Amino acid sequence: MSLIQVRNLKKYYKVGNNIIKALDGIDLDIDKGEFIALLGTSGSGKSTLLNMLAGLERPTKGSIKYGKITLNELKETEITKFRNLNIGFVFQSYNLLPYLSAWENVSLPLTFKGLGKEERKKEAYKILNQVGLGNRMNNKPNELSGGQQQRVSIARAFVGTPKIVFADEPTGNLDTKTSFEVMKLIKDITKKNNQTFIMVTHDDEMTEFADRTLFMRDGKIEKIHKNLTIDEVLDVNKQ
Repeated sequence: MSLIQVRNLKKYYKVGNNIIKALDGIDLDIDKGEFIALLGTSGSGKSTLLNMLAGLERPTKGSIKYGKITLNELKETEITKFRNLNIGFVFQSYNLLPYLSAWENVSLPLTFKGLGKEERKKEAYKILNQVGLGNRMNNKPNELSGGQQQRVSIARAFVGTPKIVFADEPTGNLDTKTSFEVMKLIKDITKKNNQTFIMVTHDDEMTEFADRTLFMRDGKIEKIHKNLTIDEVLDVNKQ
């Protein structure tokens, strides 16, 4: 069974006398450990789909299942608990608290899991080392470059090894070189821990890191592109 099962997902908004179909019947299966990119122009529905999958918005119709759990049937308190235990987020604008150090920002999600300060600090240090910021643990956001702040944001999303990590334009504020470094870092972490990663992007180049790219238009999945693995590339070259 797939980790995430989406069936006939719809999200409609009423604006005046008009009905806006942000999502118009999405069917989708996502496996554990998959790296998914949602690609499309503004208004295509990609951010709405991300928010639905993360339980941040409720659908007008349809269902989102994580195994036996139907996300959209949970109460708000239950959805919040589900997110705290299973989900991490990477944001375009970093969303770091300016008065906290790097490790304190990273450790925040662990407070919702009931971990003590020393254990939170240990986990934060471990993931910050993984993202190359072992010497910046005590720096505040204004003492870090944009790329370093995004690495802190990534560390915060992946601390505690959540099952799924969502990212909304994670390289939107970064230059090309830093964007590729950040995406390679995310790819390495997700594959090492067999985590599912779902990313919204408008940048075609960033989809090279994904296992599958979902092209969205007018609230629908227009087509799906599957990137070849190294083994698949070698097999193709042998033919």
